[in-house]
Amino acid sequence: MTQHATEDAQDWRPTANWERLRQRARLLAAVREFFAARGFLEVETPILSADVVVDRHLDPFSTVLGDDPARPEQGRRLWLQTSPEFAMKRLLAAGGEAIYQITRAFRNFERGGRHNPEFTMVDWYRVGDDMLAGMRLLSDLQEALLGRGAAELLSYGAAFGQYVGVDAFATTVDELKAAARRAGVEAPESLGEDWDGWLQLLLGALVEPQLGRGRPTILYDYPASQAALAKVRGEKQAVAERFELYVEGIELANGYHELLDPDVLRERDVAANRARAADGKPALPGGRRLLLAMEAGLPPCSGTALGFDRVVMLAAGAKTLDEVLAFPIERA
Repeated sequence: MTQHATEDAQDWRPTANWERLRQRARLLAAVREFFAARGFLEVETPILSADVVVDRHLDPFSTVLGDDPARPEQGRRLWLQTSPEFAMKRLLAAGGEAIYQITRAFRNFERGGRHNPEFTMVDWYRVGDDMLAGMRLLSDLQEALLGRGAAELLSYGAAFGQYVGVDAFATTVDELKAAARRAGVEAPESLGEDWDGWLQLLLGALVEPQLGRGRPTILYDYPASQAALAKVRGEKQAVAERFELYVEGIELANGYHELLDPDVLRERDVAANRARAADGKPALPGGRRLLLAMEAGLPPCSGTALGFDRVVMLAAGAKTLDEVLAFPIERA
């Protein structure tokens, strides 16, 4: 039997060993215990939905809900969710107060040591929380799961000053290019004059690898142009009330003091689809039902999404997600 045939004959087996699968189960139980102790209700929302997050960098899978077996290609287009946030916010608008969910999420074109196109996400929201309360809750959860102590809080601006040597909010594209050259960071030609693109490049190359070393770090107050679904605060130096958790240079969670204005969301969806078109990507439908919920009244709240597989990877001392997944995409 050839080596290739031998490998194929083994692809029915899980890539995670039983010790890590048991550890995964213990961490899932710990998540539920954490939220139950704080009065959160566990909920479930559809994985397939007519609405989907409109984001320049997220590419959802889609399928067709057929009406006629003889014409399976005809029917209603539905999307595998990149995040359950739309449906969970609809629950908040309908009277939910503190809710969480452990679910599968799906993102196309994402595969690597820290990415699998199908992954487990923990998503939670609590009415009345501002950004600081959201960051505290995130810090408490990561401490309960990883036992590495409370997270330090570091602003986006301070991180760029420390690790890149520029003022992220006042810098120009030319200054960002110069910073990249000084640090030996190679940039794709496609970046052009994209200010946010250059910030993202330098964040990934120079800032993120330094975060969460020794103790977890929560990065907060992102540029307003990177708000996604977060509120924007301030006028002279507007910042997005967005925060992300890092441990050992790995991003684990993304949170927002949530945007409440449906008109602003419509504007952001249009801008995101315009950016997708510039990247050669198809437009995505706006979240019609979420917009209706926001018009009905989404209460002030903070929400966070945690990449659970990465938490297990760090807790287990593994180097890749495959070591803590039963069956990654190649063996699905």
